[in-house]
Amino acid sequence: MAGTNGAAIRISGISKRFKDTLAVDKLDLVVPTGSVCGFLGPNGAGKTTTIRMVMSIFNPDEGQIEVLGHPSAIESKDRIGYLPEERGVYRKMKVRDFLMYIGTLKGVEKVKLRGWIDDWLEKVELPGVQKKKCEELSKGMQQKVQFLAAIIHDPELIILDEPFSGLDPVNARLLRRLIDEMHADGKTIIFSTHVLYSAEQVCERIFMINKGRKILDGTIDEIRTQYDPKSLIVEPANGGMEDARTTLSNVQGVRAVRTSALPGCLEADLEDNVESATLVSAVASALPVRRVEVRRATLEDIFVKLVDPGDSTDSVRAALSDSAQQRGN
Repeated sequence: MAGTNGAAIRISGISKRFKDTLAVDKLDLVVPTGSVCGFLGPNGAGKTTTIRMVMSIFNPDEGQIEVLGHPSAIESKDRIGYLPEERGVYRKMKVRDFLMYIGTLKGVEKVKLRGWIDDWLEKVELPGVQKKKCEELSKGMQQKVQFLAAIIHDPELIILDEPFSGLDPVNARLLRRLIDEMHADGKTIIFSTHVLYSAEQVCERIFMINKGRKILDGTIDEIRTQYDPKSLIVEPANGGMEDARTTLSNVQGVRAVRTSALPGCLEADLEDNVESATLVSAVASALPVRRVEVRRATLEDIFVKLVDPGDSTDSVRAALSDSAQQRGN
């Protein structure tokens, strides 16, 4: 059974206070069954607190949570895979023994586990580690083993708290691919992250909170439309940037021209009543270009627009640093 009205998770007006700190404030959220939902926000925004309430690790002070059609994750625990923010494996156990133990706890038949473990260790590019102790693996390798422990029982709902944290770009790309595959297999996936590039690559929906309150909720396309930067990226064909800047400035519908963050490119901001797509041909006719394209809003743009740097001790700096690192790879 999925949730009511096609919702895998339904959160209605939940709040949570820790002493004098209001961590979550009257939060509402619906995660459609079969979707991939990125849960974004600066550190300390309330993401992990919300996930822990969804997982029934502790209860909200007010409001209601429905998980897979039940009023508590406890009633659906065998159908949920959870990777917590705090990483941990049984360090002295060998990898195969650890995964066999976790799989058995989650009700998987032992006869099925050996083949599953070997297959998935290959998928996460950890072949041949079955007999190694968990403590002999690097942190990134241990994280991949813990990820396997979270999905070993083939859950229909997968909740990942900061799954990209600590992964190098190669392994972050691998995890994004695995999320895509699980999504294609019909799984519902919700994960919190401040790695904006990774969220942009795999999510259908984005849910952003700040200071415990929802500030953004919708599909990627809806959000990009809402925060359309109304600009074009233009790369002049002859490299004459100043001449190109002057020509662009005189194109009807262009409000301002500035140097783009992309090497060798200009960015043309458009008047409010001009559709970006309709001006592409006008720009291409006005000057020789290698390319001219509509600039789409990125999650980085939106994050910076909605979240003040002071909202977290390291929020924007960490988010933009990780995003830039991922984009460069």
